[in-house]
Amino acid sequence: MEPWVISTGLIFLYLLATIAIGILANRKGTSTMEDFFLYGRQAGFVVLYLTVVATFHSAFAFLGSGGFFYTHGMGFWMAGTWTVLVGAITFTIGTRIWALGKKFGYITPADMIADFYESETVRVIVALVSVVFTLLYIQVQAQGLGIILSVATGDRIPFAVASLILLVVAGGYLMVGGLRAVYWTDVIQGIWMYVAVWGGSLLLTYKLFGGPVALWRRLAAERPDLLTLPGPEGFFTPGIWVGMTIALSFGIIFQPHMMIRYFTAASARTLKLLGATTPLYLMTLFIPAAFVGLGGVLILPDLGTPDRVFPELLVRYAPAWLTGLILAGATAAAMSTLDSILHSNMTVLTRDVYQRYLARGRSERHYLAFGRWVVVALLGVGWVLTVYNFDFLVALVTLSGVGALQLMPAVLGVCYPGRRLTTAKGVIAGIGAGLATLCVTQIVIPRPFGLHESIWSLAVNFLVTIVVSRVTTPPSTETVERIHGEVERFVYGD
Repeated sequence: MEPWVISTGLIFLYLLATIAIGILANRKGTSTMEDFFLYGRQAGFVVLYLTVVATFHSAFAFLGSGGFFYTHGMGFWMAGTWTVLVGAITFTIGTRIWALGKKFGYITPADMIADFYESETVRVIVALVSVVFTLLYIQVQAQGLGIILSVATGDRIPFAVASLILLVVAGGYLMVGGLRAVYWTDVIQGIWMYVAVWGGSLLLTYKLFGGPVALWRRLAAERPDLLTLPGPEGFFTPGIWVGMTIALSFGIIFQPHMMIRYFTAASARTLKLLGATTPLYLMTLFIPAAFVGLGGVLILPDLGTPDRVFPELLVRYAPAWLTGLILAGATAAAMSTLDSILHSNMTVLTRDVYQRYLARGRSERHYLAFGRWVVVALLGVGWVLTVYNFDFLVALVTLSGVGALQLMPAVLGVCYPGRRLTTAKGVIAGIGAGLATLCVTQIVIPRPFGLHESIWSLAVNFLVTIVVSRVTTPPSTETVERIHGEVERFVYGD
């Protein structure tokens, strides 16, 4: 049997397993929106931990980070900063979001933000920002899935067809089992992904170089530019490092698929433990990614698409059965994020747009059926973007994070009581100014003075939000006391 048949067969066996889990999740769940969209708000630590880390680390971590190490060298270890920040954000802001969601029954980020600012315009804007910028994240996962399967089959399955197959599988088990199916598959995918990255990278490192120390010695001798800052292409300057840290921490956390996870936690203690331990998983996954990317430069110096470095090395230098198992782990990495994004966008569009404005008072079964059709539409859009707009995975993730980052002043205004209140008009003006600045600093005048677009856009957003909030009407006293009062009760006790 040819090696590609073995490795591809193992990937498809994994896909069948995820479909079976989705069917089982459907039988265990209930036909309510809270169960389908929020896992019944019952996620314990183990399930929540594995779904969060699996969702956070996607094709971006498995493929894109190797490609970034391949291109820019050790500068990508800026990951060590944003992974720590993710834990701190979860411990502090995440617990407050959980407390408000539990008290007031919020299902989406727009529910929470619009309730505090007493504005349906804010609801629509938050929902649109949430969906539009996570479409880029769907594209990232679809690209990763297409790369994995096309490389595993020696391009016998073309990239476009490969990405479509795996998109359909992820969307299928989500539509069948809802968030319960996502969480159950993420438990397996989170473990499999971590073992696969470490196992595959160590195998390649010892087989090709004799171990990490020998790899580092060869790099120092042959490509010392990869071990310096700002890197061989001068990319990782301080302005870029800080900007990417902000975008890949706060920016990813404020995406709807991550904020919704806070609503699903069984308790505040679960989230605090999650915040304290999440960086261990997130940070250590980039160690083997560095082995792969930096080692790939020495073995495959003329690789046309750097994001393909890990699967290319596996297919050429690892046994077929092991390649299949590891690439199934890579598939898990992409699908664990893809299903979460599809779920969050389905939830946002169903709850914040369709139920709120287009079809009030329908049955829960009706809204769940609509949500499933939303998934079908999102799969189509994601696939089209994948086929016609190929780019570096890390760059797309960063752009997605910068877009969601524009919700930061609004979220902080809800979660942190203070004398000076943020207003609905301030939030709307700030988001608009931030997105306009993002366009200017990425397209018209890319990264002025060497500062990343996340720094420029967020700074302008905060400035405009603060200024406009000073001269416009704040939320009513009743709303402020209700929501900020609940935050204070949660933080300080009765």
